[in-house]
Amino acid sequence: MKKLALAIVLTGLYALNTTSVFATGLVAIPSTGFSESAYTLCNTTGNFGSSVSTQPTTTANNTCAVFPTNEATPPVAGYTLIAAVVRNAVVGGVTVGTVSDRVWRNAAQNSCIFGARFSAANADYDAGTMGTQYFEVNDIARGGFGSALINAGYFIQAVNASPVYRIGRTFTSVQHRANIYNGNAGDKLLPGANYLSLPIIGGASTLAINGETTSVWPSSTTAVKQSAAINSNWVDFTLEAVYLENYELRSSVNSPMVYVEAACDSSNVSSWVKSGAIRLRQTGQEGESLIEISVDGYAPPGAVLP
Repeated sequence: MKKLALAIVLTGLYALNTTSVFATGLVAIPSTGFSESAYTLCNTTGNFGSSVSTQPTTTANNTCAVFPTNEATPPVAGYTLIAAVVRNAVVGGVTVGTVSDRVWRNAAQNSCIFGARFSAANADYDAGTMGTQYFEVNDIARGGFGSALINAGYFIQAVNASPVYRIGRTFTSVQHRANIYNGNAGDKLLPGANYLSLPIIGGASTLAINGETTSVWPSSTTAVKQSAAINSNWVDFTLEAVYLENYELRSSVNSPMVYVEAACDSSNVSSWVKSGAIRLRQTGQEGESLIEISVDGYAPPGAVLP
C-alpha cells in the first residue's frame, strides 16, 4: 500500500512537470528514455562548452532550469533541506575538487529532491605530464532511482558556470567534441563529424564513458561512439566544470546544482548514503583522458547500486 501511495504521488509530480519541457522548471525523464535517445536537450548554446554558452534566464534558454534564491533553497516549493554535506573528488590520490551533496524532502508527498554540485580545485591530477592537468567534469551521473518516475533539472548560482546541455536516463556519459577545439570561433561552434547532440540508443548499459580515446583535429567519430543505453537506475547531466580550460584559459570552477526529484520516505537520511551514487566524468572533450570519479552520495531509500 505504501509503495502504491508513493507511485501515485510521483505520477502527479510527473504529470505536473511534463509541461515544463519547453520552459523553466524540472522536466520529466522517463524510465524508458525518449523516442530516439536516452537524453533530452536542455540548453543548446555554446556547443556543449566548446564555445561560450548562454546561461538560462527566466525568459530564455531555460529548458530544465529552475531559479531558487540560492543553492540552499529548494528548487520546488514545499520541500525542506534535510541533508547537506561536502565530499572530496579524488584522482590518483589528488583531490581535484569537491561535491556538494544535498537532499530536500516534502514529507506530505513522500518525495525528495537530490542535489549535487562539483567545485573544481586548483590541482594537477597528473604530475607526470608536462603542464597542469586540471580535471574537467563534463558529466555528473547520479544513481539509485530504479524504474521510478523522476523529474530533473538544474540551477546556476555561479556567474561563470555552464548550463546543463542535456539530461538522460542512462549510466553512460557520451563524448562531444568541436570540429577543432583550439581553432577559430566557427570551428568551436561546429560539432566534429558525426558528433550528436542527442546520442542514439545503444551499447552496454554499464558503460561509464563512450567516446574516442585519441584526439585528431578536425575531430570525427562513429555511431557506436555516439550511443548510450537506457538505464533507468541512473540520471546523467552533461555540463562543464573545470578550474582552467586547457586552450582558452577559461574558468568554470563551479558546475550548476543538478537535481533529481523522486519518491522517498521518512526514514533517517543518514542511512541513504550509497558508495558510488555520484559519478563525475571527464569525457575527453578537448582530448583529455577519459576518467570517472566515484563519489559516495545520497540515494533514495532502498536504492541498489551500481
